[in-house]
Amino acid sequence: MEGSVPGVSLRREGCAASAADSLALTLLCSEEQGQGLALARAGAHGPSVLLSPSWAWCNSLSSLFQVVHAHKPHFMALHCQEFGGKNYEASMSHVDKFVKELLSSDAMKDYNRARVYLDENYKSQEHFTALGSFYFLHESLKNIYQFDFKAKKYKKVTGKEIYSDTLESTPMLEKEKFPQDYFPECKWSRKGFIRTRWCITDCAFDLVNIHLFHDASNLIAWETSPSVYSGIRHKALGYVLDRIIDQRFEKVSYFVFGDFNFRLDAKAVVETLCAKATMQTIRAADTNEVVKLIFRESDNDRKVMLQLEKKLFDYFNQDVFRDNNGTALLEFDRELSVFKDRLYELDISFPPSYPYSEDSSQGRQYMNTRCPAWCDRILMSHSAKELILKSENDEKIVIYDHIGPNVCMGDHKVIKLNILVFYFLFFSLGMRMYALGSINFLRCLGAPSPIRPPHFV
Repeated sequence: MEGSVPGVSLRREGCAASAADSLALTLLCSEEQGQGLALARAGAHGPSVLLSPSWAWCNSLSSLFQVVHAHKPHFMALHCQEFGGKNYEASMSHVDKFVKELLSSDAMKDYNRARVYLDENYKSQEHFTALGSFYFLHESLKNIYQFDFKAKKYKKVTGKEIYSDTLESTPMLEKEKFPQDYFPECKWSRKGFIRTRWCITDCAFDLVNIHLFHDASNLIAWETSPSVYSGIRHKALGYVLDRIIDQRFEKVSYFVFGDFNFRLDAKAVVETLCAKATMQTIRAADTNEVVKLIFRESDNDRKVMLQLEKKLFDYFNQDVFRDNNGTALLEFDRELSVFKDRLYELDISFPPSYPYSEDSSQGRQYMNTRCPAWCDRILMSHSAKELILKSENDEKIVIYDHIGPNVCMGDHKVIKLNILVFYFLFFSLGMRMYALGSINFLRCLGAPSPIRPPHFV
């Protein structure tokens, strides 16, 4: 089905393309503060806001276009989680409009090939992941191939195509939703992954868009070290890694990035932050269940240091999470250590990426819902690591950091990894859409491993 955006092919089952507007971006934003129509136009220097209140959207979109303008990447990947927000039925039409406007924006005019994969079929509970993967190829790149997992051959990438609704029948990717028994607490989990494989100048690599399980309760997370939720994420991530290196296909280097929901070891963090405090336990009158923990200083008029509930983590001094980029707490970031033989991550030198305040005037403030943590990560196989770190001037070409430290972009901060290899700048921008039309994080990442693909068509 042909859409109204020139050169864009829309391939979807039972879903008509919405007409494009004259503006480069048109999104309906629904926020707790109210509702409004957010309009932004992409210009030479990024989008300028015509109508508000979609400040989170505009801030993040501006960052996206700034990165494109500054680095002029040859290959750009955009990974999304919770695409369309929680109210899927009401928001999916606006998601379609966003996709088409992004593809036709002036900032992306030099990207003459694109592939977009949107899991929009929210009515299929057994398959729906709310994941979206975008890939943009610069016109200067020649002979780009994508792997067909069914035919087991690489196919040359031409034109712009959008696939949505039923991704299970799309041979150019692998998509899986984690089994319900992985996270029985959640009646309808959307967690899962999407995998694509690419070949650029004889370099083959996998890109995996992933969304792992969250901590449903701070109180339960605090009970054991490591927490029961850490074990659930461990199981799910191990499953993904086993799938992408199994015997069905040739092994290539891979990059896994998205919302891992990695959390600090809650029990160890509380014991450290409240080492000299006394704990008060509050129980529900009817069930005797613990509903709140209050930690008070032993002296100093028994000042409250920390209040802990199912969805409350209210620590009296947030500076501990920001001072020196929170590096004092990295010792409690332990979930990835289980996979040290399979995954590599560059050193973290930025503050915890979640949960930032969604108040537009509080760009540096954390919400008091969860213990701040580095949820959003860019991980890679060791073969990919060897490639990106082999330059003599590694410190000049590899940057793993966050952007917009003082700007509110929603509850997830922007994390980026810029890498220049073989004169190619390959980065990824990850996006989380929460509610209607808010982007919560962007990620930039590096380059593939040189492995000759066996079959082309």
